[in-house]
Amino acid sequence: MESDLWAFEKKALNMGHQIVAGIDEAGRGPLAGPVVSAAVILPQDADIPGIDDSKKLTPARRNRLYDHLYSVARSIGIGIVDVAEIDRVNILQATLRSMDMATANLHPSPDHLLIDGIFTIASDYSQQAIKKGDSRSVSIAAASIVAKVTRDRMMSQADILFPEFGFCKNKGYPTKTHRAAISSHGCSPIHRKTFKGVREHIHNKC
Repeated sequence: MESDLWAFEKKALNMGHQIVAGIDEAGRGPLAGPVVSAAVILPQDADIPGIDDSKKLTPARRNRLYDHLYSVARSIGIGIVDVAEIDRVNILQATLRSMDMATANLHPSPDHLLIDGIFTIASDYSQQAIKKGDSRSVSIAAASIVAKVTRDRMMSQADILFPEFGFCKNKGYPTKTHRAAISSHGCSPIHRKTFKGVREHIHNKC
């Protein structure tokens, strides 16, 4: 990560913004489950040792940072869009909607958004999309951890209802064993029926 993970936040503050939120999502690529976004407002003096892009952290480290973030953040908002909406509008639009929902759930409301990726959301908020922002901005990195842990826990709960798909391990991603399970058992109610790897099996238990 960059030596100064606060660079984007500092720039926004120097431009006159007072409340900066980082936003990221988890779950664009899976074959099953919702897409989850998190929006995080950190205090300017927050100390978060070892924070990084959630994909670079072990599950144990993510969980520890998740707990720490909830103890130090000024506000955390979550946005969740389910599989029915994903299939209805497509995954990109569902992702942007989940980001908008997460932002709306922040209290206080931010006046500037730092968003991971290349797209901004349909909002009047001042905002900046940052490619690979989860490894360049502390606020986006925080959001990536919260979104990932939140979604992983949801998929672990889904594993109880649909144990044949191994959601506790694969979290809905298209692993070899997950694809084999879909081939053998068909798809569950939380599978994304418009996604390749699922739509071929919609005749079977969907």
